[in-house]
Amino acid sequence: MLNLLINGAAQGCVYGLVALGFVLIYKATGVVNLAQGEFLMLGAFAGYTFIGLWGLPYWLGLILAAVCLMAFGYALERIVFRPMLGQPSSALMILTIGVGLLLRAVAGLIWGHQPTGFATPFDGERLRLLGTHIWTQQLMVAATTLFLCVLLYGFFRHARLGIAIRAASQNRLAAGYVGIHVNQVSALAWGIGAAVSAVAGVLLAPLTLIDPQMGNVGLKAFAAAVLGGFGSLPGAVAGGLLVGLAEQFAAFYLPPGFSTATAYVLLLTMLVIHPQGLFRQNQGRRA
Repeated sequence: MLNLLINGAAQGCVYGLVALGFVLIYKATGVVNLAQGEFLMLGAFAGYTFIGLWGLPYWLGLILAAVCLMAFGYALERIVFRPMLGQPSSALMILTIGVGLLLRAVAGLIWGHQPTGFATPFDGERLRLLGTHIWTQQLMVAATTLFLCVLLYGFFRHARLGIAIRAASQNRLAAGYVGIHVNQVSALAWGIGAAVSAVAGVLLAPLTLIDPQMGNVGLKAFAAAVLGGFGSLPGAVAGGLLVGLAEQFAAFYLPPGFSTATAYVLLLTMLVIHPQGLFRQNQGRRA
C-alpha cells in the first residue's frame, strides 16, 4: 500500500507540473494548449542533450532545459499564436494540436525515435521508511513540484507581473487601458508554462524512457487540470496527484490495461458530477 502511494504520488507530481503549464497559459491567454505534453517531451530531450550528451551537471542541465523551453514558448506565442489573436478559441485549440504533431516530427528527426535516457546523481539511491524503500528520484520529483507550486502561487498572488497576467486573462482590453503590456504578458506566460513542463520532462526522464511519443503524458495532465478546476494552480497539482494515485491502484487491483484509461474515466466522472472541478474558480463581475 505504501509503495503504491509513493509511486502514485511521484507520477502524479509529474502530471501536476504539466497541468500547471496548462493552467498558466490558460489563465493568461484563454488558450487551451494541447501541445503542452510536447513541451514536456522537448524539455526531456533538452535535458538529455545537456546532461547525457554534453556531460553537464544534472542541476545545470535542468536549468538550461527550462531556460531553452521558456525562450521557445515565448517565441512560439509571438510567431505562431499572436497573429491568430481574435480568432475563435476552437481555431486556436486546433492550432495547438497541429503544433504538437509538428514538434513530435521535428524531435524524431533531431534525436531519433529510439527510446533513450540519461544518468542522474540519484540513480540507485533509496531511503528506507516504514518497512519500504523510497527512491530518492521520487522524493526529488515531489519536492520540486511543491517548490514550483508555492513559487507560482506567490508569483500570481503578490508579484506585480503575476497580478498583471491575472488581469490580462480576465479582461485584456481593461488591462491594456491601465498600462499593462498585454502581448508581452501573454508571451511570458507561454514561456513560463513551457519552462514548467520542461522541468517535468527532465524529472520524468529517469523514471521512464525519452522518445517523441512521451508527449502523450499531456493528455493525462489535461485530465488532471480539469479535475482540479481549470484555472486553479493548487487544483492542477491536486488533480495530478489524484490521477497518479488512481493509476497505480488500478494497475495493481484491476486487470491489465485498465490503468491506462483511469485518467479519462476520472475526467468523464468529474464532468458529469461536478464540472467546475475540485477547486472551482469564482470570478465576480462588477456592473
